[in-house]
Amino acid sequence: MDARTPADPIRGIGYSIRATSPDFDDIDTKLDEAERLGVEFVELPVFAWTLVVDGRVLTDRLDRLVRATRDRPFGYTVHGPLAINLMASKARLARHEAVLEASIAISGALGASSLVIHSGCVRGEDDVELAYVRQREALGRAGDKAAAADVTLCVENIFRFEPMRETALPSRLAAELDALDHPSVRATLDVSHAFLRATEARVDFMGEIAALAPYARHVHVHDSFGRPLESWAIDDAERAALGEGDLHLPLGWGSIDWEEVARRCRFAPGAVVNLELHRRYWSELPGQIPLLRALAEKFAAGVPVAA
Repeated sequence: MDARTPADPIRGIGYSIRATSPDFDDIDTKLDEAERLGVEFVELPVFAWTLVVDGRVLTDRLDRLVRATRDRPFGYTVHGPLAINLMASKARLARHEAVLEASIAISGALGASSLVIHSGCVRGEDDVELAYVRQREALGRAGDKAAAADVTLCVENIFRFEPMRETALPSRLAAELDALDHPSVRATLDVSHAFLRATEARVDFMGEIAALAPYARHVHVHDSFGRPLESWAIDDAERAALGEGDLHLPLGWGSIDWEEVARRCRFAPGAVVNLELHRRYWSELPGQIPLLRALAEKFAAGVPVAA
């Protein structure tokens, strides 16, 4: 496990492994690679593995995953199902909360420090402010369950896509977490997602991430150009060529000014800095780890010394 503690400015670095089998039968090879790269954390893509059906954890599969992940020299974070939407309509919310509860149980069984879920969104005609109220109340309930499992629930900022009317800007997510004021419900600041959302909303990107950073116990880093996806393309290579969308590029390939991000953001102590790299760029991973570690050190230089 990692030697650092939640009191350290930055607890460590890690990266998200990519699911290539729904049965995670290739996980040993992926975790061996993480050992060779010397990271402190690995983010597990629970959202892509067959572990939950209709809100029920498949315990035999979870037991197998626990056995496969134990006795490694790093800690874990978990990315929960992307479909969880705590701003869903009242009629659908219970289903989403059930999946979240199952994800908390899985994270606790794995000994994960954090469970990442996406901030909610409104797609239909629901009242937006009432949807925010539903999300705050649901996060409060989930936070109590996360605390009992010794897991921090980290709500990740996203951007508007498909027929989405509303999802929180980073500054609004910060305000929601401040209003909730639950010690087990914090943020995942996704820098590139914030870039996309701020561009689309025509607001100051750096100001937005600076507002959310103090609530973040988890940071997703990957590069992009902050351009929403506008052009038709059939392959991710074409989207990269156009510089549009949520590209998950290696650090330095996009236009995010990481030096300025480090200057502007003051993260909560104990944050984990996690690289989310698209699988098509996996050959770049070994060279990305030193860049990620250097970036984390810059983040740590500006982190307050008290929680």
